[in-house]
This record gives sequence, structure tokens and C-alpha cells, in this order.
Amino acid sequence: MSLPEIEPAELAPELGKRDWCLLDVREDWERDVVQIEGSLNIPLGTLQSRIDEVPADRPVAVLCHGGMRSAQAAAFLIHSGRSGIYNVTGGIDRWSTDVDPELPRY
Repeated sequence: MSLPEIEPAELAPELGKRDWCLLDVREDWERDVVQIEGSLNIPLGTLQSRIDEVPADRPVAVLCHGGMRSAQAAAFLIHSGRSGIYNVTGGIDRWSTDVDPELPRY
């Protein structure tokens, strides 16, 4: 299965125009280093038990550090019957190089 993906530079301007949910599946310690304001944090390990917190009525862009955990989370959400799910290519690391170079990298 090929996951729908979205580039950080493509998503960033859309966050202000469309009612996207930016789902951050990184651990709390990672979000302590850097996060995108307004994102919803549900670490990957808790996503199955917290799936009801993910909006089903708007597009969801899933983000992690480099794109691997977010791909797992996106696949899980799609397999669970959700639509409008996108993996953010390259994660927050790529976001910090392509969208906001002021963000700390780790």
C-alpha cells in the first residue's frame, strides 16, 4: 500500500487555509526539544488506545522526527477506516530545513 504523503513546504501554507489536524506522534521528550504550535500530540505507542482523539472530519497530516513512525501511524489510521490521512515526508527534521530554519534540530 502506498501512503498519501505531503511535503512540509506544501503543508505549511495549507495549515492556515484548511482545517488540517497536524498529528505529532513523537514522544514527549522530543516535543520538549521542538514542536509545531497547534499540533496534536499522541505518541505512536498510544495511538491505538487514543484513536478517538484524532479528528475524523478533517484532513490529518501525521508528523514524527523523520517520517518512519508517522508512516506507521498513517497506515494504522487508514487501516482503521480513516480517510484524508497524509504522512508528512521527512518529519519535523525536514520541516526545520524546508519551512522554518529557526526550529531546533535533534
